[in-house]
Amino acid sequence: MYRIYINQAVLIISESVPAASTKAYRQVELEGLDFVHFCKHLIPKDSVSSYLILTKDVDRVFNTLTSSIKIIKAAGGLVKNEKGEYLFIFRRGKWDLPKGKVEIGEGVKEAAMREVEEECGIKVKQIDYKIGETYHVYEFHAELIVKQTTWYAMYAASEFVLVPQMEEDITEVRWFETAELDLVFQNTYPLIREVIGHVVH
Repeated sequence: MYRIYINQAVLIISESVPAASTKAYRQVELEGLDFVHFCKHLIPKDSVSSYLILTKDVDRVFNTLTSSIKIIKAAGGLVKNEKGEYLFIFRRGKWDLPKGKVEIGEGVKEAAMREVEEECGIKVKQIDYKIGETYHVYEFHAELIVKQTTWYAMYAASEFVLVPQMEEDITEVRWFETAELDLVFQNTYPLIREVIGHVVH
């Protein structure tokens, strides 16, 4: 299954209707679908909408839809400390997770650690496991781009002085207790909620 985030909307490509969900999905037919037009139509909208493509070959459909769009690979992490707190950054008015582009010749894990350390001013002690991948479509200079981000669960000690990377528009870095995560959920992106949901139950 693929979940492609387009602004506040999400397009799910799946073999079946996602289980254990109370959402109402708008089904999208593949025949005649202009994916670029579909995305550009959704990008200016702020309402949360869920769209669904049902198919027996999710990989083929995903590759076909994104074949004419530039894909940028990125990596980031959800960092936990010895107190059970989670690390978030505040960027452009939203709570977010540290992430960034994978550089040429760089491994995805290495990129994830580097981005977390650069954006937060900490030292990652270990990567626990791969959380998964997310897909985000956005428009840059009238061109559609798919950002494919690989996320890792990480560990770092709370001893570090948190230093936001101001040149990346990060104004705050903060540890949140699990009981405080509602503050993040109230002011973050649907994609970030998905990443958190894979780790924090």
